[in-house]
Amino acid sequence: MKKVTIHEIARALEIDSSTVSRALNDSNRVKKITKDRILEKAKELGYKRNMLASNLRKNVSNTIGVVLPRVSRHFFSTAIAGIENVAQQHGFNVIISQSLEQLEKEELIINNLITNRVDGIIISVSMETKKGEHLKNIIESGIPLVFFDRHIKDFQNTGKVLIDDELGGFLATEHLIKCGCKKIAHFSGPQDIEVYRNRLSGYQKALEKNSLIYDKNYTFSSRLMETDGIAMAEKLLTELKDVDAAFFANDVSAIAAIKYLKKAGKNIPEDIAIIGFSNEPISEIIEPSLTTIDQSGEEIGRLACELLIQNIKKGNKVLNNETVILNPTLIQRDSTKSN
Repeated sequence: MKKVTIHEIARALEIDSSTVSRALNDSNRVKKITKDRILEKAKELGYKRNMLASNLRKNVSNTIGVVLPRVSRHFFSTAIAGIENVAQQHGFNVIISQSLEQLEKEELIINNLITNRVDGIIISVSMETKKGEHLKNIIESGIPLVFFDRHIKDFQNTGKVLIDDELGGFLATEHLIKCGCKKIAHFSGPQDIEVYRNRLSGYQKALEKNSLIYDKNYTFSSRLMETDGIAMAEKLLTELKDVDAAFFANDVSAIAAIKYLKKAGKNIPEDIAIIGFSNEPISEIIEPSLTTIDQSGEEIGRLACELLIQNIKKGNKVLNNETVILNPTLIQRDSTKSN
């Protein structure tokens, strides 16, 4: 099908193509009666605007880049839903890329987004991202940046939308204590990532509040993959036989541990209570169902996108460097004892 141009509209109406162009761009230099004629004729002929060319002329792309570790994780997929909903309401397209927890891949993604002139970037950094030198290129390019969930502490000229991970760790640990548990292990993520440091801090504070001694021999760090959950379960069976509860810093490792412990003949929560973090969909249907901490992924995504668009519309000259912190929610299921 042949593409209709503004010149064909102009010829059909016997007017200048420059007038047609102004009318299609809603210029106030064209009288309303003329503009209406042009719009009607454009619709009749099936004219479609070249939005890419129009945006390039305006030096905008109407596109937001979203960078996250893994789309497959429920928290990140729900955050995407929140981001896309807000972006579409404001006329923005969304490009979604996953780093797969690799710094090199994240750097490549960021460079491509800058090269393709996105209007703003929302990111949850990979486990390998420590200083974020590549992220400074975003700021230096005049592109607004908003972190969500995983972020780099004290990074300047950015917005942040986070969950209160310390509170989440506290709620998880105190729940186990209220269930009567005394020897509680914590399987955390890498301690050079702030969200996992904060979850560990919440664990420690809950122990302290309830007069239980913190023993570093009961805390371990890993990448929290399925294989790590199995390795942690093996520790519970061999090195930590006196432990009566375990707080895992994500659901993926917690669920892997539950499966392994059940095969080893352990009853959950009678022999050992388990709690996770993130409220993955499978956590509700596994047997026993997993008590967990919900992170409000969709709300975080919505707020992150709203904050980013505020800065885009300000031309990135008056930055809103706000840090928004949401409270997590404890969801009790069968893997912990009833109060």
